[in-house]
Amino acid sequence: MAELDRPTRPVPRPLPALLTGENADVYFLRSERVLAGDGRNPIVTMEVFCRRAGATLCGIDEAKGLLAIALEADAAAGNAAVWALKDGDLIEAKEVVLRIRAPYQSIARFETAYLGMMAHGTGWATAARAIVDAAAPTPVIAFGARHVHPNIADRLDYAAIIGGATSASTMAGSSRAGRLPVGTMPHALVLIYGDTVEAALAFDRNIESEVPRIVLVDTFRDESEESARVAAALGSKLGGVRLDRASELGGVTPALVAEVRAALDAAGATAAQIVISGGLSLERIAEFKAAGSRVDTYAVGSAISGVRPIDFTADIHEIDGQPIGKRGRPSGTTTSPRLREVDLAAWRAALTPVTR
Repeated sequence: MAELDRPTRPVPRPLPALLTGENADVYFLRSERVLAGDGRNPIVTMEVFCRRAGATLCGIDEAKGLLAIALEADAAAGNAAVWALKDGDLIEAKEVVLRIRAPYQSIARFETAYLGMMAHGTGWATAARAIVDAAAPTPVIAFGARHVHPNIADRLDYAAIIGGATSASTMAGSSRAGRLPVGTMPHALVLIYGDTVEAALAFDRNIESEVPRIVLVDTFRDESEESARVAAALGSKLGGVRLDRASELGGVTPALVAEVRAALDAAGATAAQIVISGGLSLERIAEFKAAGSRVDTYAVGSAISGVRPIDFTADIHEIDGQPIGKRGRPSGTTTSPRLREVDLAAWRAALTPVTR
């Protein structure tokens, strides 16, 4: 017997609105009422796929948590089972990523939610994978939380890590993926202290020593000058500098990276790293790679957060064990050798408390 699919990390507990159907397309709720009114509740086999080849699947583990709650009673009665791939799997076009067998009234209202979880998660993870591959072997960290609603920032950062980012800027997203959050300092901190070195020293005084001292050096003066100043002030404590030059000044360029690297080396900070951020895309990363720029980390935001979701489709393939399908689609279950049966009880046990 194949090993059951079990969680390897905590999973967010579904919000009450997902369980009650408040966030569902209303036609699913009306379908439940129609079927209940006529006393019909067949056991259906639902299959989910997307048309995008080579996508990095993400969001399906959260969907398993939702289904683990929704199908608890049906599974205990032997009337429900789920088979699935897992977050991080590379999928083929129209490959079945999720199969659900259950009474239709038990799953109707959840189709909107599990398709949305996978659409956004897979879109973000796939974009992150492309960025990570372009930057390799230089690591990428996810800086996109500010570009999305805060209620989904953890999902964005988690998806970026599933796509290969080493970590992310939020505590919620990083911890869900088993990573520590990463970051440097904002321009606001430097502006408040009125001087880059003063801000760096304040950071050093007040933040625990295990957090790297990565100093933002483009707020007031030339980046090379500021890099030399913070190197002198922090000495061996300096972990690196971040370059985020304003677009009005031309943004970060390979030439700027070379100048800052030279300034750090001349100041004796040869171990200090250079982190760059600000509108980084596949094309811009390619420019730095082609120039041989000594970038140590790319901090990427909107190139991951701003991508379109990748659509997923759910179809009924069987009703009470009889093959059926909408016109243009196959009927009967699809051969899907990579699917594993989901241990729904284990996924319920892995759910974290609702925090918002």
